Amino acid sequence: MCLALLGAVGALSVPLPVEAVELMKWERIPLQVPLTVGQERIVFVNKNVRVGFPPELNGKLRVQSTGGAVYLQANRAFATTRLQLQDVENGELILLDITALEGKQVREPVSLVYQGEVSSATASNNTSVSSDEAAIPKGKTSAKEQAPRITTPLPIALTRYAAQSLYAPLRTLEPLPGVHAISHGLPANMTSLLPSEPVTVRPLAAWGVQGVNVVALKLTNQRWGKVVLDPRRLQGNFTAATFQHRWLGAAGTPEDTTTLYLVMQGRPDAAFLPEPVAPSVKGKARTASGGQTHAN
Repeated sequence: MCLALLGAVGALSVPLPVEAVELMKWERIPLQVPLTVGQERIVFVNKNVRVGFPPELNGKLRVQSTGGAVYLQANRAFATTRLQLQDVENGELILLDITALEGKQVREPVSLVYQGEVSSATASNNTSVSSDEAAIPKGKTSAKEQAPRITTPLPIALTRYAAQSLYAPLRTLEPLPGVHAISHGLPANMTSLLPSEPVTVRPLAAWGVQGVNVVALKLTNQRWGKVVLDPRRLQGNFTAATFQHRWLGAAGTPEDTTTLYLVMQGRPDAAFLPEPVAPSVKGKARTASGGQTHAN
């Protein structure tokens, strides 16, 4: 499935024209969400998600995502098609099978309920959620204690997550509990990281979890010779370094570019050496009509 990713859009605050909420429990089985052409239907996911949909829905479906809610409006009728909602925190996928039909039926908003929650909806469109932990028998662990944990060493887990986020299909991205995209604060072109090699270095994206961060950088060879990449030549304070490929081909070939993943503790920009400052020019020489040179 070819996916188009939608980022968050401006917040919408619109009073709902219906008086009920349809509850759907997510149990890793695709949820059926019918639509009426020309009418917007809201899905309260209650998580920050990215929406993926096949290209054949372009022009048929309008999708907006903000504040844990997904707004769906069909412009034309279409057969059952699958949407993928990806939790940006841990990569988990929620699957919706949507169908658009002509008609005048008004469909109420959908609110997703997850494992370990008991929910009830009132006619005023308020949804109350209580945890099953209130009835945990003695000696049993709570749902919070059973929350998924990262068992793989963080540098390995973060590097794998970054590589999959950049190059793997969305449906194959392995969830990493607590991971989130971060702002790396790095310059667009970096010269201090690998000054011994004829390569350009540009940051692509960064992610973090539990105080450990990973930055993905694009390396491109600028010369016709082959470049063998050696992590010992990197300048900075890093926990781990991984090259997507161990060497770069000559400039202009398909092999002239690769990705570098750097893991560090704390802010990414603090792990890199500062970029050299270009000397300022205080004066600029100019030649007078008589051939004399004067400094401004």
